[in-house]
Amino acid sequence: MESAPITAGLDGSPESLAAAHWAAAEADRRGLALRLLHAWILLVPEPEGVPVEQDQDYWAKRIVHAAQAEIHQRFPSLAIVEELVAEEPTSALLRAADESAMVVLGSRGLDRVQAFFLGDVALHVAGRAARPVVLVRAGTVPRDGTVVLGAGLHRPSDEVFAFAFDAAASRGVPLHVVHGRPLPVQAYAPWGVDPDVAGEIQKGAERDLRAALRRWCEAYPGVPVTDTVRLESPAGAVVEAAQDAALLVVGRRRHRPALTPRLSSVAQAGVHHASCPVAVVPHE
Repeated sequence: MESAPITAGLDGSPESLAAAHWAAAEADRRGLALRLLHAWILLVPEPEGVPVEQDQDYWAKRIVHAAQAEIHQRFPSLAIVEELVAEEPTSALLRAADESAMVVLGSRGLDRVQAFFLGDVALHVAGRAARPVVLVRAGTVPRDGTVVLGAGLHRPSDEVFAFAFDAAASRGVPLHVVHGRPLPVQAYAPWGVDPDVAGEIQKGAERDLRAALRRWCEAYPGVPVTDTVRLESPAGAVVEAAQDAALLVVGRRRHRPALTPRLSSVAQAGVHHASCPVAVVPHE
């Protein structure tokens, strides 16, 4: 999929425009084309030459054209494709994901009450897309900080590790790999945490994390890697580590049990609380 475009979904919001700019920078970095996609179920193809005041698609076209003009100023040599489709946004974006290197969408996090009811197009797509989905907030300022990977060790995923290492390598920044592990009941004594039990758990988790990273560090010798194990919830550990990050990378299983959320608690926490862009990478 390396020759596939990066698709940015546009809906006219500040968040989606921030996503389009982030996607443009990523496409330029990777040498890929950028597709600006706007889906509106009421889109009506009009014949050429229709006066503006009679063009039912005027606002839809303006959303895409305005974004394209802004991006072209920053990246004049970037190949940009504009696409308007008469379809519900979720289905259009999920289909676009099948033929894209990644999909980039705006996200409101939990900054506002409406985030709880977020036309959860972004979360729905992130939980179902076949390719990585990056969620970007409005006002996102490009950072030169680290790429942070929230790493699970039960079944480490090649897709998630590869995405994180590629992201760090392409940016020329370090990769910080974080694993959170809650303390089991047996680690607690009447006076608090048993330091001997906690120490053994810490050492075992650090050993497992370094073993999982070994072949990736060998494959990407130019990427400086630090690894951290925190004896706390994985979600809390990842959000804390991502405070000054350029990008947070988390995984999402393609096939989760019925009646369970499509996004894990770690992915949910990252999307809602991390201030940096969050890449949700599907894996087996």
